[in-house]
Amino acid sequence: MLTEAKLIQIRRQLHQIPELALQETKTQAYLQQVIATLPETYLTVATSPKLPTALLVRVAGSQPQRTIGYRTDIDALPVTENNDLTFKSTHPGVMHACGHDIHMTVALGLLSYFAEQQPRDNLVFFFQPAEESESGGKLAYDRGLLSGDLRPDEFYGLHDNPDLPTGTIGCRLGTLFAGTSEVNVTIHGTSGHAAFPQKANDAIVIAASLVMQLQTIVARNIDPTVCGVLTIGKITAGTIRNVIAGEARLEGTIRGLTQEMIGFIQHRVREIVAGVALTYHAQIDVTFNQGGYYPVENDPTLTANFIRYMRTAADVDFQTTPPAMTGEDFGYLLSKIPGTMFWLGVDSPGGLHAANFQPNEAAIFKGVTAIRGFLCDRMTQ
Repeated sequence: MLTEAKLIQIRRQLHQIPELALQETKTQAYLQQVIATLPETYLTVATSPKLPTALLVRVAGSQPQRTIGYRTDIDALPVTENNDLTFKSTHPGVMHACGHDIHMTVALGLLSYFAEQQPRDNLVFFFQPAEESESGGKLAYDRGLLSGDLRPDEFYGLHDNPDLPTGTIGCRLGTLFAGTSEVNVTIHGTSGHAAFPQKANDAIVIAASLVMQLQTIVARNIDPTVCGVLTIGKITAGTIRNVIAGEARLEGTIRGLTQEMIGFIQHRVREIVAGVALTYHAQIDVTFNQGGYYPVENDPTLTANFIRYMRTAADVDFQTTPPAMTGEDFGYLLSKIPGTMFWLGVDSPGGLHAANFQPNEAAIFKGVTAIRGFLCDRMTQ
C-alpha cells in the first residue's frame, strides 16, 4: 500500500500539472504511471476513445456480491495560484483550486490497498475528467463508459471541505449539493438615437424590468423553508452613451436542492420572459443549460449505512453537515446509480476555487483510512 509520505509526494506532483476540462492528458498519464507500479493481479485498467482522458480501473473481487464504484474528479480550474509553495502549479493560469489533486490522491491510496488486499466485492475506480465544466460525469455515462463489468451497483465519492477540521468526514441524508442550471436571455429591441426614444425600443429598459421581475420568483413563488436561487450575474448591452441599445444579454444561474425546484424556477423564468416580451413588444429568447449538474441526492439506504459506519468507527471524526448550494456533476451519476457523496475536511485558509486554496495534506491518509474501513465494512453485508 502507498505510504502517507508517498501519497503526499503524489499529491504534490499532481498539483504541479493542473489541466482544464477534457485536456487532462498529463494528469491521466501520471495516474497511469502510478497505477502501473501497483500489483496487477486483480486490476484491469480501461480507457476509451469516447472520452479520451477518462480512466477506469476494475479490481476483481474474491466473492463478489456487487460492484462498488468510487469516483474521483481529475480536472482543474482557470485560476492563477497565489501560494508560495515549492510544488505550486507549473501551468500558468491553471490551478487545482478545488482540491481535485487531493481527491485523486485519496483514490490512489484506496486503489493501492485493494490491489494488494483483494476485496470481496468488485471495485471500479473512475478517474473522471471535466467535473468543473463540460459535465464529464454525464459524458461518461451517456457514452457508455460505465457499462458491463465497469458499471457499479452503487457509487461513492468525496469532495474536500476547507471549513471542516483536517480528516473529518461530513455527510447528510438527502441532498448534499444543489443542482445548477445556466440561464441565458437575449433581448431584441430596436436601437436608435438617444434624443428620439419614441422611435426605438430600449433593450436596457426591458432588461432592467426583466431582472426585477425575475427576482420575485424566489421571493414570492418559493416556500421560504426550502431552497432555491436565481442570480443574474452578467448583463451586456449598449455601445455608446447616446445610442439606445437595441439588444441586451443577461446571463445567470439557477440552483436548487431538488430537480423539481430547478424545473419550477425554469418554468417561471419562461412565463415571466413571455410576459415582459409582450409588455414591451420585444422578442426575448431564453435558453437553459444544466448539463450533468443535477442535485447530489444521496441514496437514503446507502447513506444511512455510510453514516452508521463513520459515526461508530474508532479512527474517524464524523460531522453531519448542512446542504450546500455548490454544484457537482456527481449528481447526474447519482440520478442513474444509487450512492453517496461526502465531505473530507482539509482545513484550508483559502476557500474552494480561491487562488490561495491550500488543503492540509494530513487529510489524505486520514481520508484513505476512513474510506477503506467503510468499503471493507460494506463488503461484509
